[in-house]
Amino acid sequence: MEQPIKVGIIGSGFAARFHYDALRRVYGVKLRIIGAFSRNSENLNPFCNEKNIEAFSSIDKLIADSDVLHLCTPPVTHEELIIKILGYNKNVIVEKPLTGYFGEGNDSFSGDIFSRKTGLEKTLKSLRNILKAETESKARILYAENWIYAPAIQKEKEVIEKTKSQILWIQAQQSHSGSHSLAYGKWALSGGGSLMGKGCHPLAAAVYLKYVEGRVKNGKPIRPKFVSCRVHNITRLPNYINNPHLKDSYTDVEDYAFTHIIFEDGTVADITASELLHGGVKNYLEVHAHNHRTICNLTPNNAMQTYNPEESNFEDIYVVEKTGTKQGWSNISPDEAWFNGYQNEMEAFYNNIATGIDAESNSRLAADVISTIYSAYISAEKKGAEISVSSL
Repeated sequence: MEQPIKVGIIGSGFAARFHYDALRRVYGVKLRIIGAFSRNSENLNPFCNEKNIEAFSSIDKLIADSDVLHLCTPPVTHEELIIKILGYNKNVIVEKPLTGYFGEGNDSFSGDIFSRKTGLEKTLKSLRNILKAETESKARILYAENWIYAPAIQKEKEVIEKTKSQILWIQAQQSHSGSHSLAYGKWALSGGGSLMGKGCHPLAAAVYLKYVEGRVKNGKPIRPKFVSCRVHNITRLPNYINNPHLKDSYTDVEDYAFTHIIFEDGTVADITASELLHGGVKNYLEVHAHNHRTICNLTPNNAMQTYNPEESNFEDIYVVEKTGTKQGWSNISPDEAWFNGYQNEMEAFYNNIATGIDAESNSRLAADVISTIYSAYISAEKKGAEISVSSL
């Protein structure tokens, strides 16, 4: 009988849980989740007990015993762990963002005042280290950008390929009321604010669709070439009215970002990311092509709409991520993980691993996204000046 692929999870928080849930819905390839490792034993033991998997006390043993590792830790840890995993010649599925700049362990580091040029230089060095480790390994990086595998984005890929579309302009956004992660508001742990933590999703999808267009036309991706960006710290303004419905615990990161990208062919994309949105998550991408227009509503969408007159009626019913209330009209997501691409992503990754075919969401896409983001931070430091996107 075919031996199952042995899977290990590094991390035991929010990302580890949704990776586990998505893995349980992979049907095309046999796999077995053997266990997890985390430096936080208070989280690790309950997580492993709940999922009935082994809690590993050694990360090296987990890597050695696994065929594939899921890296579900804060991005500040990614470079070191990716290189370690690839050194064992084990495939690694890494959460976004791939890497970044985190202040190099300096206790006095502040995301408000460091040189963005230094941030870009250090980030590019990190990316080169990661890509070099992948080149030298028998294994590969699979970049866990779920937007790439969202059904709406994959359907738009088909439209672009079959109609040989020229994408003229992309508009895309991810926003909500603020992250639940305590690490999110500190640059030294997250590598940035809204542009990094939220903007990486719609930006990756926009870059991916231009990749698709370029491959159809001449076998070569169309990459970002220039970027302009403005960021703001709205919830840290002296006159901000504190309200518990929006998170305002950010210490040194932005809570709003608007980024304008010019691609190699002169076409453009506009990406918005913020922590200032009530009523759930807005995951949205719109393509304006020479021969069609597509609106991809990942979240919310109107697949299911429900009116609930009493909050208590839905006390034990999940409605949709980060909605403020369950009373009144709700755009319930009947299968949120499917709409957002989580289970499709894992199904695709394990088919990639089983067949040896390169993933649609890979290290090169991840590197272009991160390079664009840190080039955008330089632009924001210069009040929106146009900056060339560094090429690796």
